[in-house]
Amino acid sequence: MNNFYHEVYALVAQIPVGKVMTYGQIAVLLGRPTAARAVGYALHQLPPGSQIPWQRVINAQGKISPRSAADVLHEPLLQRMLLEQEGIVFDAQGRLDLDRYLWEPAEANGVAYLRESSQEDSLD
Repeated sequence: MNNFYHEVYALVAQIPVGKVMTYGQIAVLLGRPTAARAVGYALHQLPPGSQIPWQRVINAQGKISPRSAADVLHEPLLQRMLLEQEGIVFDAQGRLDLDRYLWEPAEANGVAYLRESSQEDSLD
């Protein structure tokens, strides 16, 4: 598996219930500030039934982005339903309040966790 994808999954797995992160925010925290789309590609590669909470990643406007062109009708509805089950509220325009729901992990904890994960990968 692509190491960047592994780092994306490790970070997304830490997002608490009822909180979200943006694609761009994840890219910045992983040291690749121009890789927001790559974060989306990584999440799109998750197999059905994955335990990674992909639904907790949204765009910078606080809206849901379809995971692929084929998912335009169904995926956003599923993602919204999953987020609403976690207590997240959307406005009439389909946005959530980033000031309320955005998760900003302590930088040191995120970096330390990712370094540990990367070191474990290199030992395999």
